[in-house]
Amino acid sequence: MTEDQLPAPLIEALALHGNTRPFRANTILISEGDAGDSLYIVLTGRLRAYASSEDGRDVVLGEHGPGEYVGELSLDGRPRSASVKTLEASSCCVVPGTELRGFLAEHPDFALHLSQKLTRMVRRLTEQVKSLALQDVYGRMVRVLMELSDAVGSERVVREKLTQQDIADRVGSSREMVNRVMKDLTAGGYVSVRDGRYVIQRKLPTAR
Repeated sequence: MTEDQLPAPLIEALALHGNTRPFRANTILISEGDAGDSLYIVLTGRLRAYASSEDGRDVVLGEHGPGEYVGELSLDGRPRSASVKTLEASSCCVVPGTELRGFLAEHPDFALHLSQKLTRMVRRLTEQVKSLALQDVYGRMVRVLMELSDAVGSERVVREKLTQQDIADRVGSSREMVNRVMKDLTAGGYVSVRDGRYVIQRKLPTAR
């Protein structure tokens, strides 16, 4: 169980205040700039939160699996700050903001969970901003690959099957630049692809 996942008793209690809805893959649940204050609790499937630029480029802010939730920032009554879509067929418990505010008052354990999640979010986004401002594309790619991978023996295996465009969206770069960096890492024996997943075979160099 990850830090952002709600304990089962809290999910069951929240479900009494919302409705369970199925969604097809690539369905937009929340659009950046829209009004709305519903909370989406992921029951099955996976969601992606992202922001878009005026020229249509997306930057991935995070992905969320079962037990996690999105949409909590709209509790301040302001427009949605990011978009959220399903990456695969998913089901969510959708809790209206009016119900959620009452639930927060009655369940301090959920209020604590929410405040801790928001703290982690701020820390993570602060690191992303620092990375964008202070690191080149290579440094940002190293950070993302390390964050999304787990140690398996002497290697690290990325948990998801990422495309180069997925990586580009996470590091705020072009797919072509990611392709060039990945070619160098592959040629140097640092990274390989196994069963559709990137594998870090040895410690990545700190600079390129």
